[in-house]
Amino acid sequence: MKRIALLMLVLSMMPGLAQAWWNDDWGYRKKITIDAAQLQQSGVKPVAEGLVPVRLHTGNFGFFADLAENGKDLRFLAADDKTPLKYFIEKIDTVNEMALIWVKLPKDIAAADEAMFWMYYGNPKAVDAQDGAGIFDVAQAVAYHFEADAVKDATAYANQPASATSSRIEGGAVGDAGAFNGSQAVKIAATPAVQMAVEFGWTVSAWVKIDQAQSDGVIFQRDGLTLSVRGQTPVLEVNRKELVSPTDLNLATWQFLAVSATKEGFTLYVDGKPMGVLPASVSALLGDSSIGAAVDGSRGFAGAIDEFGIAKVARDQNYLQFAALMQGQSSALLNYGEDSTPDSEEGGESYLMATLDNVTLDGWVIIGILAVMFIISFLVIVSKAIILNRTRSENKKFEEAFSQLGSKNLTNLDHQDEDDQADFDESPLLLSLTGNHAAFAGSSIYRIYHTGVQEMNKRLAKGVGADVHDQALSAQALNAVKASMDGVLVRELQKLNSQMVLLTIAISGGPFLGLLGTVVGVMITFAAIAASGEVNVNAIAPGIAAALAATVAGLGVAIPALFAYNYLGSMIKAITADMHVFVDEFIAKLAEQHS
Repeated sequence: MKRIALLMLVLSMMPGLAQAWWNDDWGYRKKITIDAAQLQQSGVKPVAEGLVPVRLHTGNFGFFADLAENGKDLRFLAADDKTPLKYFIEKIDTVNEMALIWVKLPKDIAAADEAMFWMYYGNPKAVDAQDGAGIFDVAQAVAYHFEADAVKDATAYANQPASATSSRIEGGAVGDAGAFNGSQAVKIAATPAVQMAVEFGWTVSAWVKIDQAQSDGVIFQRDGLTLSVRGQTPVLEVNRKELVSPTDLNLATWQFLAVSATKEGFTLYVDGKPMGVLPASVSALLGDSSIGAAVDGSRGFAGAIDEFGIAKVARDQNYLQFAALMQGQSSALLNYGEDSTPDSEEGGESYLMATLDNVTLDGWVIIGILAVMFIISFLVIVSKAIILNRTRSENKKFEEAFSQLGSKNLTNLDHQDEDDQADFDESPLLLSLTGNHAAFAGSSIYRIYHTGVQEMNKRLAKGVGADVHDQALSAQALNAVKASMDGVLVRELQKLNSQMVLLTIAISGGPFLGLLGTVVGVMITFAAIAASGEVNVNAIAPGIAAALAATVAGLGVAIPALFAYNYLGSMIKAITADMHVFVDEFIAKLAEQHS
């Protein structure tokens, strides 16, 4: 019974040890976690069915090539890996490798042990499942993303502007934004769908950026309510009563402004923090609305506005502060986990493989070049090691044989070249790998000796009956023989050092090529982060780690080549010293015999 209970306990823990895969048709998934601890430090809790912008770029996502066309295979699921989440792709660019997706959080996100959700992708047969209108709750009456040249409402109510002269610009708080130059505005006609009654509550919110002090530029105006910026200070005016924010806006910085209305009054928020309250002196706002200027076109705003919204409910401080913290360009509250497959989750994916998965095309080009250099270096190292070992071995045999010769039989070790020996002399590696060659084949010292004997025989008399051993060689003849042997020695040195330059290229060029790949990878990572507007360690780390892979590859080429170069160089020096010693020894014995 105890064993059965233990087995049931283990089986019950299995889902916690390995999450089930939502759908086998999708090949990859990524875990995205909300930093609840950082939110808690700000006194904020995750909002049920709140909106978060998922910003993908090369720093946190390296599989844009695996996405289906226009990201139609993207899916988002709750932590239970069963509940689909509604989402909207505001922008996706697989060429420049960046994407912006709005995701509607689960209802139980605040009570979850871990505030997270899954992103699935990698199904070329998938159909587009995004729901741009469905990501908003029923209270959201207007939502302008400014993601297109024509301003349009993203909610299901389709409260399109009556006119819009703003310009679309890149680099908004979330994606693109609307630019206003003081004479541009977005007008919304009065309709029952956008009635703002204090009895039910309402909220107006927008991301705002100013590059210069304003002359009371209007951000939003309707009936007796005006939200404006005077100098750098947000001002809320209701029926000629003003609330001046104690906190100014920073220049060239996106900040979140909101006005929330209840029966108790109108509250002005800056970055989700309340700045003050005005009495609820207006029961309902029913007239036309204007964004970027007053309704009559005066008091134009000069700056940029993004993610403008009107909700027919009073959003509380937690909701607004959560939006300000999650949506801002500098938000670091989303942590992007490693991409995984069903197979990798069964056995776990190593950090090395995860890093290689994030290497960009530029990095793979550099790594490919380094791989070719490594193969060439490896072949050079192996071939030179075989050749030098054979040469040293044959030289040792020849030196032992030569040391046993007397001064009067110096030519006894010399033999005529075989017909096929020239082919092997042209290819030392082929000579070293094959057998059945003439004595001392492959010995550099023997080839020097062979030249010395031939040069000596040319200078000795060939008279009939002459005793060669008794013939004398002049000093000039001895110098000529030595010069010929020195010439062969130099050519032998050239053979020994051939292809060693390839190792020096690998040693010096490998790290620099790797560094080039790293610098390019870092540039791409920071460019992608700048374009997406997300700055945090989780966004930077994967791209930097992948960029450093090129440097690792460069060192992987250079370090073995360096060790081999030094080892082979010491062998060449030893063989060179033996050849120099032999030349001196041979000339000394020759002079002793024929002087």
